Formats: sequence, structure tokens, C-alpha cells
Amino acid sequence: MHTSTPSTGLRGVIASAMLAALALCFSAASAADPSSASVTVKYSDLNIASPSGAAVLYERIRSAAQNACGYFWFKTDEDEARCVHNTIANAVNKVNQPALSAVYDAKHKTSAPSLLMSQSR
Repeated sequence: MHTSTPSTGLRGVIASAMLAALALCFSAASAADPSSASVTVKYSDLNIASPSGAAVLYERIRSAAQNACGYFWFKTDEDEARCVHNTIANAVNKVNQPALSAVYDAKHKTSAPSLLMSQSR
């Protein structure tokens, strides 16, 4: 018998939200179709409410963001770094787990923005 916890369904929603965040970051950065990019960060093996589990999840998110943003061409290294930073921030917000937010805050010396504004040109 397979039992499901409330967090199991939430993980699918979070994975989808992370993909949407990645697509949003890529929309202005590449000539390729950014909506075709997808990254799944699995963490069912982690207790993300614990500091150690949250730290592992943060590293998985960071690595996935770097890999995904590295796939696209950016005019500058700063644009690529912005993609990685925004993707991580969006993923942390979507997970909405205090322990993960604390890891983000410690790494960036600031809280993850709740709404990222796109830069106007």
C-alpha cells in the first residue's frame, strides 16, 4: 500500500514551479526556445525541514541552476550570474521551507526576494 503525505503532492507542484522559474529566467537570454528547458531537482530522500537536509537541497538547486543557465548563451557573465541567482531565489521561494530560506539567507547575506522584478531596458 502506498501512502502519500501532504508534502508528496507539494513536491510535484514545487518541481513544476521551479521549471517555470527557469523558463522565465531564460526568456530574454537565449535564441533557443527556453520553455523547452526543464530541470527536476529531486529531494524526496531529504528531510528539508532540517538544516542539513536544507543545505543539501540548496546545493542541488544551485547546481541545477548553474547547469540550466550554462546551457544558454548570455551577452555577459553578469547576465548568466543573474540567471543563476534568480533561478535559485525563485526555487527557494517556491519550496517555502524556513530551513531552506535560512540556508539561502546565509549564502547571500539577504532574504530571497518574494517577487523578482525583471529589468527594463
